[in-house]
Amino acid sequence: MEEKNTQIAQIGIVGAGAWGTALAQQSIRAGSNVTLWARENEVVTSINQRQENEIFLPDVKLSNQIRATSDLAELSGMDFIFMVVPAQFCRSVLYDLKPYISENTAIVLCAKGIEQSTGKLMSEVVSEILPKSPLVVLSGPTFAREVANGLPSAVTIASKYQQITQKLSDAIGQPTFRPYASRDVVGAEIGGALKNVFAIACGITTGRKMGDNARAALITRSLSEIVRYGERYGAERSTIMGLCGLGDLILTCSSPQSRNMSLGIAIGEGKSIDSLMEGRKTVAEGFHTASILAKICREEKIDLPIVMAVNDILHEGKDVSTVITDLLNRPFVPEI
Repeated sequence: MEEKNTQIAQIGIVGAGAWGTALAQQSIRAGSNVTLWARENEVVTSINQRQENEIFLPDVKLSNQIRATSDLAELSGMDFIFMVVPAQFCRSVLYDLKPYISENTAIVLCAKGIEQSTGKLMSEVVSEILPKSPLVVLSGPTFAREVANGLPSAVTIASKYQQITQKLSDAIGQPTFRPYASRDVVGAEIGGALKNVFAIACGITTGRKMGDNARAALITRSLSEIVRYGERYGAERSTIMGLCGLGDLILTCSSPQSRNMSLGIAIGEGKSIDSLMEGRKTVAEGFHTASILAKICREEKIDLPIVMAVNDILHEGKDVSTVITDLLNRPFVPEI
């Protein structure tokens, strides 16, 4: 059996929302040193002085070993930088972070989404700004609160660099937080990005009280769309069928703990999309991903009817009942 690396990993986490905070808690639990960057000074104060992220992860007692900061310079010299800011802010934060990143620091992408302005995956954004930095994608079916509380979870760690994958697994892995290695970076990203759109769709059916049969069918057909899109861009089908694809899809389409599903539920219940988006403290990435995915599908002629339906509701002002009726009345086709 390969001996575990006993060197203590230095981890910088960029983004102290619920998921970034949970990853900090898990990394400390696994024996790593963690510096957690937050844009909001009140979050830094809350974590450092009261061991709680009262804004984004309330009522979870955090380790007093987590050190929060609002100064990106304090992330210099890290072994790993976890990017956990919302996908649409990833580029600007990376530019701010760039002066403090050495070529030996691996960038671990934990944000799930597609850049709305360019249609690029987060890995493409990182490679553009930090072309010499080793890249890792961490994705899987994980609700932040459960990870922070130490409940059993599993994730995919995808990277072309086997040694970095192993080092990261050692730095964050435990029996209750199981990392599974993959080399399919694109597949891990696509699964994590697209499932947010389908979670909104499942939320809408739940809000409309369309039943469990409808939700099961929608999840299954959503998986088909992820496979279709992923294979178009070189993703492996086995990756989509794993934790970061099927696993993440099932989780986010099955519980209102999901920000995207909860948004869909509210839309299905008849609430105004504009008012819902204005009042949210946290980001539902599927809202942004739907519009850029729809644009890509039109340009590349990729048939993703559920994606297009969600985009019609979110961004084209179409009536929810009409969109659902149109989707249900599509021609019968072979199951692929």
